[in-house]
Amino acid sequence: MKSNTVTVEVNRKANDDLVILHEPLVKRIAYHLMSRLPPSVQADDLIQAGMIGLIEASRNFDPEQGASFSTYAGIRIRGAMLDEIRRTDWTPRSVHRKAREVAEAVRKIENEKGRDARDIEVADAMGLELDDYHKILQDATGCRIFSFDDPGALSCGGNVNPERQTNQPLENLQNGDFKKGLAEAIKGLPERERLVMALYYDEELNLREIGEILGVSESRVCQIHGQALIRLRARMEEWLKD
Repeated sequence: MKSNTVTVEVNRKANDDLVILHEPLVKRIAYHLMSRLPPSVQADDLIQAGMIGLIEASRNFDPEQGASFSTYAGIRIRGAMLDEIRRTDWTPRSVHRKAREVAEAVRKIENEKGRDARDIEVADAMGLELDDYHKILQDATGCRIFSFDDPGALSCGGNVNPERQTNQPLENLQNGDFKKGLAEAIKGLPERERLVMALYYDEELNLREIGEILGVSESRVCQIHGQALIRLRARMEEWLKD
């Protein structure tokens, strides 16, 4: 009995040591995500969620699986932060509404003309000045962090429940079809929008870094990113219907 108690205490001490040692990793991931989120998102909220992910990682880590604890913990920490972001939507309702209206205008124009909708065409269709339209695109960039694993990911204001079950055969099939459809939609984006999406989501560069690569301002990158998200929402409409 005493031996079991000692073993439990040793394991608990080892877990505590892992958590303390990797606290800086939580902050590093949080501030990296902060560079891609609207100012209303609080770093403390992400750090708190990340610490929970780190504690869970310390309890569940199995060194026999081959991955280092840092790699394993990084995945769990980031996942916990993204779950927190999905659970709490900091974006005003008006931003969601305008983003949906722009997506609908883009969809109609592209269906009518059979090509990519241009900024000026969408602005005209909505009765907006081009600067006002670009402001909507910038706001849309901060409209939730998108997870491209889920048909609700592009809903911009739709309910995303990180606790929902994803192991149902039909749901897995639907999500698989969604990912294929989304991959095709991304391939069909205008070249600059496609490049921004790749640099932002695949290479995990922030808007400033992407601007330096493209030779444009950070605000212009934000507009391009917002336009890409809205265009994808318009082209994936069948997946977003309630």
